[in-house]
Amino acid sequence: METNQFDNNFREKEIIKTSFIGIIGNFFLVAFKAFVGVIAGSVSIIMDAVNNFTDALSSIITIIGTKLASKKPNKKHPYGYGRIEYITSTLIAMLILFAGAMAIYESIKSIIDYFQNGTMPSFEIYSIIIIAAAILVKVAIGLFFKKKGNKIDSDALKASGMDALFDSILSTSTLVGMFIAKYANFYIEGYLGIVIGLFILKSGFEVLKESLSSMIGDRFDKDYINEIKNAILSIDGVKGCYDLILNSYGHNKNIGSVHIGVNDNLSAKEIQAIERNITTLMYLKYNTIMTVGIYAENFTDEFTKETYNKISSIIKKHPFVLQTHGFYIDKELKIINFDLVISFDDNTPLKTIKEIKEETEALMIDYKIIINYDQDFSLS
Repeated sequence: METNQFDNNFREKEIIKTSFIGIIGNFFLVAFKAFVGVIAGSVSIIMDAVNNFTDALSSIITIIGTKLASKKPNKKHPYGYGRIEYITSTLIAMLILFAGAMAIYESIKSIIDYFQNGTMPSFEIYSIIIIAAAILVKVAIGLFFKKKGNKIDSDALKASGMDALFDSILSTSTLVGMFIAKYANFYIEGYLGIVIGLFILKSGFEVLKESLSSMIGDRFDKDYINEIKNAILSIDGVKGCYDLILNSYGHNKNIGSVHIGVNDNLSAKEIQAIERNITTLMYLKYNTIMTVGIYAENFTDEFTKETYNKISSIIKKHPFVLQTHGFYIDKELKIINFDLVISFDDNTPLKTIKEIKEETEALMIDYKIIINYDQDFSLS
């Protein structure tokens, strides 16, 4: 527990420190670009400065969100405050969308002004030098954020890094527009501003889509799921690993559940030892509070093996069934019980289960068939 807390504290400090550096860098860029934009009468440069200002605000929001997300769980919010990071991303997306809309609005005004009054921006050499230097600064900020984000596994910093590198490309297009206006005396200013605005809107919608998807609940990476399953299967006494469900409550703050198969002749004490090994593994290695359910497995007798193979043949006729598990025959009560994982591609999963149940009942007329429907939380 102490190691996890140390890692979280280190991560929080790194995010805040990196964000502060981004704020300082972006405010310098805002000052330089706003100065050049106003002097030259360039709407694209002014909108580029506004974009840098929203980047600085994004870093401020990231700091506030990180501090709030690190609050300890309490009676009202027992799962902690980690999901505040998703709200933070949504607010950042709204800022980006606002900046994009303003860029397009001001650019359209500039185009109208040009056609009505013939207004052209006027650039001096020092203006071009300042913008070129600003591009280099933005590239440095982007690479720094991306490196830090990869190091501490922060999606916010990685996204900010990519956004900064993307901004440097847009700023380069602005620089090209300055050269064209100065040396070719050709108006391109407003059109560049619209292009920049559209790119900003695209970036904002992507951030918004990702944050809303996280709020709804994303599926975990398949490789990560398989790694966890293999780790659980490596524990002595575990015969199978099924129904793995993980819910994220912020970075490295997961709560989940899993079913495992064990021999049906184990004592409660032996089963508890297996369960404890799994929960300890999940907490220390995967920062996950895990609840473990038990399936009793017994395939030692020929009747069970034959029955399982016959029922499996029926199930294989249905392509949307991804997995069968929890198979158990109670010979005294005449009950056959098993779970089916049905793909989300099946539009009528209950109908599929009904068909399998009817076919199985026709095969095993002396037995009651109980089929449990499991959703595909982590298989596909």
